[in-house]
Amino acid sequence: MTWNLADLFETVVDVIGDREAVVVPNAPDGRRVFTFSDLEDRVNRLAHTLADGGVGPGDKVGIYGHNTNEWVEGQWAAWKLRAVPVNVNYRYVEGELRYLLDNADAVALVHAAEFSPRIAAVREDLPALRQCIAFDDGTGTDISVCDATDYESALRAASPRRDFGPRSDDDLYMLYTGGTTGMPKGVMWRQDDFFKATVGPMLTVLEPPIERPEELAERAPDRAAMVGLPLAPLMHGAAQWSSIQYALGGHRMVLSAARHMDPAAVWQIVADEGVQVVNLVGDAQARPLIEALETIKDQIDLSGMFLISSGGAILSPAVKASFAELLPNVILVDALGASETGFQGSNSGTDEQGRPQFSFGDHTIVIDDEGHPTTPGDGVVGRLARRGHIPLGYYKDDAKTAETFPTINGERWVVPGDMAITEADGTITLLGRGSVSINSGGEKIFPEEVESVLKGHPDVFDVVVVGVKDERWGERVTAVVKPRGDARPSAEELAEFCRGKIAGYKAPRGVVFVDEMVRSPSGKADYRWAKGIANS
Repeated sequence: MTWNLADLFETVVDVIGDREAVVVPNAPDGRRVFTFSDLEDRVNRLAHTLADGGVGPGDKVGIYGHNTNEWVEGQWAAWKLRAVPVNVNYRYVEGELRYLLDNADAVALVHAAEFSPRIAAVREDLPALRQCIAFDDGTGTDISVCDATDYESALRAASPRRDFGPRSDDDLYMLYTGGTTGMPKGVMWRQDDFFKATVGPMLTVLEPPIERPEELAERAPDRAAMVGLPLAPLMHGAAQWSSIQYALGGHRMVLSAARHMDPAAVWQIVADEGVQVVNLVGDAQARPLIEALETIKDQIDLSGMFLISSGGAILSPAVKASFAELLPNVILVDALGASETGFQGSNSGTDEQGRPQFSFGDHTIVIDDEGHPTTPGDGVVGRLARRGHIPLGYYKDDAKTAETFPTINGERWVVPGDMAITEADGTITLLGRGSVSINSGGEKIFPEEVESVLKGHPDVFDVVVVGVKDERWGERVTAVVKPRGDARPSAEELAEFCRGKIAGYKAPRGVVFVDEMVRSPSGKADYRWAKGIANS
């Protein structure tokens, strides 16, 4: 047996088919509940539908929607065909959507009905995109505008049989990430490496490591089933990895199909569904949840909760303190990982400056500028690096692959750009990204992309975009602007100007005016200077 994700999923289904797998309490048509056998049936039908449309091994299938059972079904259906599911950011406007689907060479798209007009606007530019399958999201949007097939009708007409060909450890898992170079990049993993670097360690935090693929199904019947709620969008790695963990662990996953997070509604779902584990992304989600909980804590029963895990962004000490006060029996964990590294480790506290410290295995170290491991306790600031089970590289980007996945002393590493220090006790203190990318609510934003749009504003002569610390979002996008003449465009005006050109979360939330812009002799922006101005 292989470490192939679809193979592993099928072995788990075969031993715990009657367990509940996915619950969507606020679906458009009411509460949905699917057992593992139900999920397998629907996934097989969708896989046959995709195959009938020409999808085969190695083909890319976009998954485009909010958190619903169809999102989960789409990724498992693709893997059953040895195809590659591609996460599509539902915030993208037409230009961004066109770029992603073209870059990924997507041949099929499983999507929410509401996005049909947006798909229609770009489909003529995507000759490889042969098949669109739209699921009902309650919006009543006409799916014929993009020539889409109705999801449920297609499933009813398709075979539920598990009659797919053999699969391989080398089948791809791919995750598109914004990274630090502006446009998204597809991080390619062998499924063997992805399981061993990410899903396996997440599954066995409290268990012995899994040595054989067969062990996953052997352990499933005796493993106490948890109830987990991934709050982040499944289009992001943090939630997607949790969804895979829950499926392969035989756990019950609750999904909120809401388009926008209503904190009080989230807590009601936690109480009603008996959620034990909540997976979220940093303060952007945690702070509103705390504010709501302070108001309703005496009205709901959260006694079943035991863990809140933050992935993709680290919880601030203030947020952790508030959670500890309101939910004293709940464990708080920061899980560190990236699209390029997989799951790396869990938080072991903070240093005296409040900077997060992590405990890793021997796969992760801090290296200096020459690629040599730093000495614990020497105070040398270096770059976090991981070896062993790591990705193959970036899809169709050899130059960036060579930069991020260097070979050092004959061994291949991934060095994604996190700056860190190794402490004397072996823990690693994170200092932040060494690049200029902005992390706002778990979303990575590349300043030059925003700058290129803002420079088209009639009142903007020059602009540099930086991230300013924000209690809720982690960082707030701020434009340092040299205006034309006496003009003083507001942040709201600049954000409105960006509307339709880039996703809304990339637009500036603040603006600072300067008389002169500081740049290098070659014309490059001085981001350190701009950040200092924005914070002054």
